[in-house]
Amino acid sequence: MAERKPYPSDLSDEAWELIRPVLTAWKARHPSASGHQGRYALREIVNAILYQARTGCQWRYLPHDLPSTSAVCYYFGRWRDDGTTETIHDLLRWQVREHHHRRADPSAVVLDSQTVRASTNAPADTTGLDPGKKSPGRKRGIATDTLGLLIAVTVVAASVHDNLIGIALLDRVATAAPLVRKAWVDAGFKTTVIEHGAGLGIDVEIVERPAEARGFTPLPKRWVVEQTFGIMMLHRRLARDYETKPASAVAMIRWSMVEVMARRLTRSATPTWRDPPV
Repeated sequence: MAERKPYPSDLSDEAWELIRPVLTAWKARHPSASGHQGRYALREIVNAILYQARTGCQWRYLPHDLPSTSAVCYYFGRWRDDGTTETIHDLLRWQVREHHHRRADPSAVVLDSQTVRASTNAPADTTGLDPGKKSPGRKRGIATDTLGLLIAVTVVAASVHDNLIGIALLDRVATAAPLVRKAWVDAGFKTTVIEHGAGLGIDVEIVERPAEARGFTPLPKRWVVEQTFGIMMLHRRLARDYETKPASAVAMIRWSMVEVMARRLTRSATPTWRDPPV
């Protein structure tokens, strides 16, 4: 494949080295029956996924100088389903935490949910109406550590109550980060979540919004998860839920955070879709 001009979303050499060992090992475990090594470099597959995450384009609108849509979709789906995407994400999270002189696994998390509209290709049985916000679509529930790094994520219909989302997140947190003993949530999570957390050995505390607060008010402990949602929104693919499968939505969230963490570790930056053209 001829050398192409880079896109702002491309992995730098340093960022690619962070995830190359995982994908090289994956490729070694999944050789072609014919011995064919594949037409596209895995680095270019990742670049195509990150391009879509940043720009929000449809699969078939990927630029011609990136791997074909069928190839990118194939690897995106394989890595989503066999846990490779999660492995890459968690590896970088551990490295970011180590960079901040933290243990690999956190001892405290922050939970929150976000309602986003879903595209027309999302099956009706995976979407719903958020009764509180009167908004149709899906809900993203995330748990972050105190650095704002993703620990657990779930995507469900917007009609699902925050209690069920909180329970699902706590179960995922207990598996992914067994050292967690504290969780902060907002008032949307009720007693059921507190009781479920207690059963897992996690003290769940509701952080109330001050009665005198007006407009946007950062809340102690909880502001980090709000910041993570804001960072996610810099990736246009996440401005709305465009994925047919909720599992694909989860994978796209993880890939977006992979890009964020890789740039933090390599101390590089990329223009956001809000930046004016130069």
